[in-house]
Amino acid sequence: MEFNHISVLLNETIEMLNIKPEGIYVDGTLGGGGHSYEICKKLNSKGRLIGIDQDEAAIQAAATRLHEYENLVTIVRSNYVNMKEVLRAQKIDKVDGILLDLGVSSYQLDTVERGFSYREDAPLDMRMDTRMDISAKDIVNGYSEYDLYRIIRDYGEDKFAKNIAKHIARVRAEKPIETTGELAEVIKAAIPAKLRVNGHPAKKTFQAIRIELNKELEVLSRALEDMMGLLNDGGRLCIITFHSLEDRIVKVFFKNQENPCTCPPNFPVCVCGKKPLGAVISRKAILPSDEEIQFNKRSNSAKLRVFERRL
Repeated sequence: MEFNHISVLLNETIEMLNIKPEGIYVDGTLGGGGHSYEICKKLNSKGRLIGIDQDEAAIQAAATRLHEYENLVTIVRSNYVNMKEVLRAQKIDKVDGILLDLGVSSYQLDTVERGFSYREDAPLDMRMDTRMDISAKDIVNGYSEYDLYRIIRDYGEDKFAKNIAKHIARVRAEKPIETTGELAEVIKAAIPAKLRVNGHPAKKTFQAIRIELNKELEVLSRALEDMMGLLNDGGRLCIITFHSLEDRIVKVFFKNQENPCTCPPNFPVCVCGKKPLGAVISRKAILPSDEEIQFNKRSNSAKLRVFERRL
């Protein structure tokens, strides 16, 4: 299948990166290279782009998309949590901008055999990096009922988490749940018919399993501080999120970097010694336009937040 992915908030992100022609930029979630292509168009012969992705199909697609800029681009198959090590291997200490476009790509959702979609029947997989040893099938059939409940509650924010976990445990006791279609039917049966009103009943549980499997929130939390330390003065960190859990992590982190003081509010002067690392550029999250949402329904939940490093 051809790698098709529509870059969300493309113009807004490129504008917010405030690209310098001779700058060094990192696309930590390269995907099909849509954002990176627009970054490269603004670079001169001294500029550089480092693209990172853990998905082999994305790497191949981006290499083709960025071929005309091959003298400026270095593509590395890795997870963005390893960004510091990736840049060190390229003898790069600081960069002028970093972009993350989080979540699952359109290609991953639409490639049935990757097992991300609850709308198609395929082996339960959901691995963003196919080199991983475990898959969604191992979580669904191997986690305790309580742990399934916990991740569906915390990562899916589904009020029926307990009943869904109970149904999964009951069904798998008779036969392992092996496909996305089987899992979707189990989830559907766990939710009263009259309450299946907000989208597909399996959506939140599939999101929860995917997040748990790929350690998405853990990776984001671990990577943020490293990325902040990699930015030059005036460098910007642009992060696109697609659900409230990711957005909350980014929002709180940016706020704490702008105002890290831990002194009690009644102290007349700061004594903790913690200094701001920069400023939030987008006080409110930047959202896709109505036109973009109409063109690409999957952009509906996207939010872009931007932070500028100031030394």
